[in-house]
Amino acid sequence: MSTQVDPSQQCPPQSAGTDHRAWWGLAVLTLPVLLVSMDFSVLYLATPAITEALAPSAAQQLWIVDIYGFLIAGLLITMGNLGDRIGRRRVLLAGAALFGIASVIAAFAPTAGVLIAARALMGVGGATLMPSSLSLIANMFTNPRDRGRAIGVWTSAFAGGSALGPVIGGFLLHDFWWGVVFLINVPVLAILFILAPRLIPEYRAGATGPFDVVGIGLSMLGILPLVYAVKTIAADGLDVPTALMGVFGVGMLCVFVVHQRRITSPLLDLTLFSNPQFTVAILVALTGMMSLGGMSYLTSIYLQSVMGHDVLAAALAGLPMAVAVAVFSIGATRISAALGTRVTFVGAVALAAIGNATLLLSSTTSPLWIYLAATVIAGIGYGVQFSLVSDIVLGSVPVERSGAASGVSETSFELGTALGLALLGSLATAVFRAGANGTDFDDTLGATLDHAEGAGAAGTAVASAAREAFVDGLHAAVATSTILLAVLAVVMAFVLRDTAVRREEPILPQ
Repeated sequence: MSTQVDPSQQCPPQSAGTDHRAWWGLAVLTLPVLLVSMDFSVLYLATPAITEALAPSAAQQLWIVDIYGFLIAGLLITMGNLGDRIGRRRVLLAGAALFGIASVIAAFAPTAGVLIAARALMGVGGATLMPSSLSLIANMFTNPRDRGRAIGVWTSAFAGGSALGPVIGGFLLHDFWWGVVFLINVPVLAILFILAPRLIPEYRAGATGPFDVVGIGLSMLGILPLVYAVKTIAADGLDVPTALMGVFGVGMLCVFVVHQRRITSPLLDLTLFSNPQFTVAILVALTGMMSLGGMSYLTSIYLQSVMGHDVLAAALAGLPMAVAVAVFSIGATRISAALGTRVTFVGAVALAAIGNATLLLSSTTSPLWIYLAATVIAGIGYGVQFSLVSDIVLGSVPVERSGAASGVSETSFELGTALGLALLGSLATAVFRAGANGTDFDDTLGATLDHAEGAGAAGTAVASAAREAFVDGLHAAVATSTILLAVLAVVMAFVLRDTAVRREEPILPQ
């Protein structure tokens, strides 16, 4: 999206440095980023409690988690264009209001259907928060070095929020009911409403092309039916209507691409992908978040329902990974300066693959240190690669196209998380169901264990078989993500071998 400022609202150009007010404004803008990112992962530890309270089916359980992400991914660029036209701060605050209202509805949802609808509304609100915050940062920091550091902080907040979500959720769920994971959004949004008008100036882009309404429809007609087909196949098996739904989704995505190539003001500027470095960075964002999202969701269930840890113990077990992601996101620039961009970027993806592969050693009786070692190794890789993605993306395109490039990278992060939950989660579910071998399994592991409880020796046998089947599903998912990350690392090693990405020493906020 364009970062041109409306002349009627343009602030005086900044000199060599950026004033302290802009850095405080950046701190405020990280609040919605943290919330949007955390709300992808905060449900991971709450899933068993929600399953017990609302009794969702396997398909509903997945929809509760990832309808939020798919709506965000489908609407990000659209909402960015809306902010260009009516004001980015205005759209940011309007989206925050919708996000807060939907959070309250979700917290007190009486049924799985209401919770899914509330999560969908949260997705619409979240889609306004992400592009508005990044566009405002691009406008507030006119100094290139300061802007690069600010975007790095923004990216680190997103990656850190995704890792911290299960940890914060676990601490809250230890003493409160599952709805508290949504209510924590309200006080944070209140701070945003109080401080944003004081610290964040309004910006509106100059003349832009018309809304690509057709493109919006085509993208949603492509993404949602395809995801629905994947979920339904995993939960209920393949049938003709489901297969046709999937084919329809793929077809609509193809039509969307053709439409974007033909119009003058597309939602997605496909010419950006002619740059191989840009394309590789986007693939890293997509694949990395897909792997992290799927792994976090499945291991949260593993820790509680397979290993028998309570919600607080599971949250504490996830803390080392959260720390690794946060620390190495911040330190990525120093590592890259010492080792070079290519070695650091490829090595980070390889570390994430190694961490995922280590999870293959997990079993129903394995020691906790295997989980901790695997997730810390993966967390180091994720932290470094996510921090470098924005730098590579913005360094691969001309300055005048940095807004459009940022919009694509945001969408990749969001869509990657949602794909991890849908594809890897559905794969694990399919393997779990296949492992029944005639045993009486319910749709989910939690439901199966609940029904097996108190059923004597037969119930014990069913519970043991269900745990083994879930671990098999976990292994299938992490093996798939390991292969994807390993292949991506090899591709990166070749594509980036002649690339010299210019890096500048970041200026830290005072």
